Amino acid sequence: MVEIREVKTKKERKEFVEFPLNLYKGNKYFVPPLYGDEMNIFKPSYVYYEQAEAVYFNAYRNGKIVGRISGILQRVANAKWKQKQVRFTRFDSIDDQEVATALLNAVEDWGRSKGMEEIVGPLGFSDMEREGLLIEGFDQLCTFEEQYNYPYYQRLIENCGYGKDVDWLEHQLRAPKEGFDPRYRQISDMMLKKLKLHFGEARSTRQFINKYADDIFKIWDETYDGIYGTVPVTENLKKALVSQFKLLINKKYLRVLFDENNKVVAFGVLFPNISDAVRPSGGRLTLPCLCRLLHAIHHPKVLDLGVIGVADSYKNHALSAAMLVSLGDALQGDIEHAETNLNLEHNIPIQNAWKYFDAFQNKRRRCFIKSLNPTQSTENK
Repeated sequence: MVEIREVKTKKERKEFVEFPLNLYKGNKYFVPPLYGDEMNIFKPSYVYYEQAEAVYFNAYRNGKIVGRISGILQRVANAKWKQKQVRFTRFDSIDDQEVATALLNAVEDWGRSKGMEEIVGPLGFSDMEREGLLIEGFDQLCTFEEQYNYPYYQRLIENCGYGKDVDWLEHQLRAPKEGFDPRYRQISDMMLKKLKLHFGEARSTRQFINKYADDIFKIWDETYDGIYGTVPVTENLKKALVSQFKLLINKKYLRVLFDENNKVVAFGVLFPNISDAVRPSGGRLTLPCLCRLLHAIHHPKVLDLGVIGVADSYKNHALSAAMLVSLGDALQGDIEHAETNLNLEHNIPIQNAWKYFDAFQNKRRRCFIKSLNPTQSTENK
């Protein structure tokens, strides 16, 4: 028999965070989040609780934890998209349908108690959290930004009546063996000259963030406003993101375009891949982990594509050409390749952009949906 228990005590919080670490122990593709960041979700001051609420459940059998899940009511997202949805996230389970069903039922019941009509997931508080269930690419190392899961997860979820809502594709990029077509760089240079734009230089990561963070976040909101599942970036979230990522940013891989008045009009952030740095410690920031992190940040072999943004006023000026050439320049020297992370499958412009690289699709992720009205069936969207 499966017992579902809402996470309340210190012991239960520890079990919730450590369950996937034990479930994937020895798995060479799983990359844990930072342990401290996961424990922070239980603090009343957690940054996302100003726009959402959450519930956490553990599943037990014979006193042993066998699964976990979280439910999120993202009020801002529901208002923005005019929906009544509850999200599920941090779903992990042994390969047992009874356990998975009990966990998903717990979030579904919680969602109904809040007046919600649909459940979607895996989806976090925002698109800056880990999202989507891996359904292709189980033999690929996950990036730090995304979550690995076993193949049986899809069967467990679909057996509970969930259907596809949307897929994301991930690609591995390398600079073309024969180099970029010089005409493409010429077009980029002509466009920059015509619009009086230039790439900026940063003396230090800290100086750059302090000076341009507000402009970047403004463009971030403009660029991703219509993207699936997104919510506006609040002031407190800006501070949290800066604090979280400033350690991981190498100024060498910041790409920022300025106009003639030195105002930011486009940006791209590539993160040094830290997957192998955090795996041995289970995401705990031990001294050896910090040493590995610093080495990975300053001497990366792989880059993770973080965020690319273009100001609304420049959306129709093909700035993507300049950003892609700049990205290609970053994939030189000791860099082996870049990981794109998640791109919506119907985002044709971004899918076409990867054709300029030596690229192949190495992963696919899915967000599922289910009606919480028992008289309605869930249709694939």
